[in-house]
Amino acid sequence: MISRLNNSNLLIAFDYLKKDPVMSFFISKFGNEIDVNERNNSNHAIALCNLIIEQQISFKAAITIKKKFLDLISNKSNKQILELENSKIQKIGVSFKKVEYMKNVLSFFTETHLDLDNLDQNQIEKKLIEIKGIGKWTIEMFLMFVVLKPDIFSFGDLALINSIKKNYGITDKNEISKLTLVWSPYRTVASLLLWFSIEKNIFYDLNNKS
Repeated sequence: MISRLNNSNLLIAFDYLKKDPVMSFFISKFGNEIDVNERNNSNHAIALCNLIIEQQISFKAAITIKKKFLDLISNKSNKQILELENSKIQKIGVSFKKVEYMKNVLSFFTETHLDLDNLDQNQIEKKLIEIKGIGKWTIEMFLMFVVLKPDIFSFGDLALINSIKKNYGITDKNEISKLTLVWSPYRTVASLLLWFSIEKNIFYDLNNKS
């Protein structure tokens, strides 16, 4: 099993997932467009700030706000970002609460000098859940996109669940849970393909299972 995803070992995951006809269809249609490093960031505090921006807003809106945020913090250290007026961050489209959460993250990493690279998945989850504003979904996204764990699935992500409903024609929670187990140990890669299906508006034809 792959311990950490990268674009080189992505093909191993694809080979495993191809036994699922829907996944096989996705891989043939847009597998070559998947980039596991697309949202990776070695600055873990900023990576989490970006995920806080993404909480409960559309994918397109998140892209716009994250770009403004990256422009705002360009060439600034985490400490300098922490010292920015809250109102300056709010002006780019971030709510008052989210600014507080982002500052909580920056404070936590500034004070603890936490090195997540040396922690296992459970240790990372325990550390991050201590930060106000960081919940289960944010941690799952962090494990997928930043720590690059290969076997993460988020049942709290509506886009993922909607993609399953559309591509597999199932709505029952237990059936969805069983389906995700078929993709293990590469549920992260399956998730990337499911998201891409929604973004590209490309869906498996349930009436023509070929």
